[in-house]
Amino acid sequence: MRRRDFITLLGGVAVAWPPLAARAQQMAMPVIGFLDTRSPDVLVDRLRGFRLGLKETGYVEGENVAIDYRWANNQLEKIPMQAAELVRRQVAVIVASGGPFVVLAVKAATATIPIVFLATEDPVRLGLVASLARPGGNITGINFLSGELTAKRLELLHGLVPAATRGAVLVNPANATGTEATLRDVEAAARAMGLQIHVLKASTSREIDAAFATLVRERAEALFVGSDSFFQSRRLQLSLLAMRHAVPATYSTREFAEAGGLVTYGSNVTDAYRQAGAYTGRVLKGAKPADLPVVQSSKFEMVINAQTARILGLEVPPTLLARADEVIE
Repeated sequence: MRRRDFITLLGGVAVAWPPLAARAQQMAMPVIGFLDTRSPDVLVDRLRGFRLGLKETGYVEGENVAIDYRWANNQLEKIPMQAAELVRRQVAVIVASGGPFVVLAVKAATATIPIVFLATEDPVRLGLVASLARPGGNITGINFLSGELTAKRLELLHGLVPAATRGAVLVNPANATGTEATLRDVEAAARAMGLQIHVLKASTSREIDAAFATLVRERAEALFVGSDSFFQSRRLQLSLLAMRHAVPATYSTREFAEAGGLVTYGSNVTDAYRQAGAYTGRVLKGAKPADLPVVQSSKFEMVINAQTARILGLEVPPTLLARADEVIE
């Protein structure tokens, strides 16, 4: 081989080497499986929080970690299949988001791949972990306490409509675990307040419309919307219907108030997703879920939509306004 040809060959190898190295690095990039019942357009802020938590532990999507998103678009029957697909792909960790059904499906799908969950109910009572301090097994996560705040939410609603005696609670029967917990807690709190509760059920957009028609027939004076991922994805519809029928309603997360809901009280969910991102990063660095205590959300917020209150003809007590973390005008 002539000297000039040999130098040209070496130059070609040098030019080709960086892309090969980049591809090898990409192939070695850990993959997070992210499974949720909803669609990405309703989780924009939550995903931003999740990525922030990852960044806090040194991971940036597309640079040194990949995320395989699986969205069920409110079709719960897809969840077990999507969980199995992530297991077959052998992702490094699975993030289970969107309610107890998702977490239970992922837990049933694998006993070896680490799982980081976002739970709205007590994970010990749900059978997800042995204890909060020592989860055991391959699973840990964040509990943002939506279910445990039921009595507080009903109390706030009663403070806005103290003369109300007939109320309603909206639950999603497709989420059997969440429905059972919501009804138990709402009915107990309502009895203490002397409030009669009519149970409404909806698992589709059309059923939400029908539930409001029933609410009007029953002459309910207040509505408690259960904490459910499906309702979160239909928050605009729920808020508009409540205003159209002049029914004061309470919801679990600030996103409802931003969509026109009257009052919300619950954990700062974006921060809960940030914490889940940080836990996911720690697992990628080698931490075992069994050694990571379940995090209980510590940031709570009450948001009042004052414009909606005016539309409903309600005067928000000054004491509630003073307690609110945010008042939307």
